[in-house]
Formats: sequence, C-alpha cells, structure tokens
Amino acid sequence: MQEEMVPSHLVVNELSKKYDSFMALAPTNFDLMGGEISILSGPNGSGKTTLLSCLTGLVPLSSGTVSVMGYDLYRDEVEVRRRMVYVPDVPRFYLELTAWEHLRFIALANGVEKDFEQKAEMLMQKYGLWEARDLFPHHYSRGMRLKLGVTLALIRPFDVLLLDEPTSALDEDGVSMLIDELHGLRKDGVAILLTTHDPGLIDQLADRKLLIQNGEIRATK
Repeated sequence: MQEEMVPSHLVVNELSKKYDSFMALAPTNFDLMGGEISILSGPNGSGKTTLLSCLTGLVPLSSGTVSVMGYDLYRDEVEVRRRMVYVPDVPRFYLELTAWEHLRFIALANGVEKDFEQKAEMLMQKYGLWEARDLFPHHYSRGMRLKLGVTLALIRPFDVLLLDEPTSALDEDGVSMLIDELHGLRKDGVAILLTTHDPGLIDQLADRKLLIQNGEIRATK
C-alpha cells in the first residue's frame, strides 16, 4: 500500500533577494512540513532575518514564490496572514495599547472571542506577565517584550510559526518554557522555523537543520 504524501505547510520556490548589485539571498528552494521544527543557523549578517522578512512579506522578493497551506504570499495575502505567525527578535508594539489590550486586539482581529479572557490570562500567567498586563510594552524589559511577542502569537490559531532568535533575551526558565511550548506545537502539527546561534537549542529542537552562509542556504546533518 502506497504511503499517502503529506503536503507541505510552507513552500519556497526560487526565492531570492537582491539590493542593487548585492545578492542578500541567492535563489533557494525548501519547504516546511507540519509537525516539524526546522532551525536556521549562520553567522551574523548571513541573511537569516532577511529570509524571515521575505517569508512574511515584510520585505519584497526579488524573485520566486512563497506559499502557505497552498495560498500565495502576495495573491492570497489575507489567507496567508491567517495561517502564519512571525515573532521577530525585537517585537514591535502599538504605543497606545497596554499588553492586555494588545492581546485583545490580536485575538479579536483573528476571530478568537470564545474564552479569550481565560486563554489570555493563562498565557500571561505562564510567561510571567500577568502582574504587568496593564503596563505599556515600552515599559517592559527586553525579555518581557519578547515573551509578550510569543503570547501574541499563541493567542490565535496558526499553521506556520516563524521565530527570529527567540531565546536571545530570555533567562534559563524562559528558554525552558519556550522549548516546551515548541514541542507542544510540533505535536499539534504546526510547521516551525526558527533562527538561533545556540547549539544547545539546535540539539534539543531540530528535526531539520539549515545553514545559511553568504546568502546561500543548504541542509546540514
């Protein structure tokens, strides 16, 4: 009996990014499968953040295509945004909204109304933000802002999760908590791609390892 093929959650086809004469990302192809954690590593300036910015549409592609759950990044932008979440290494927030108001805004924008308060409190308690829920994020420490970025991702449903250096500002407990979270999301069938310099994190999480050097991406063992 032939094994049924599982479609990829995210497909990258001949993606490249060029700034004038500088090739920031050479044409590349890869996919992300549901229930799999892929980790992208490489030296500073190698193109990791540029790649994630291209995958999310924050930076326009010079060539190629990106699709999420069969939807094209540009042609089906609304559908893609419903299914993919990005947590940058320096999350940005609205100046006029408190942390709690951010959660409510993101939840309502994504149709998460049922049990919102219960889920939001659970996430903020879990990540140690509950007592600071009524503060504005610009009063948070860098680690707290990163945790808030994670909770904003988790308050809504998604199929693909992208994270840029997610442990860079977390303490040991925060890193352990994030690792447990990512293991749970993998079991739920989410496709995950994260960048990191931390070899310990790679060893604990990676189902697949990708290396980027001088804008070129290749799989590693």
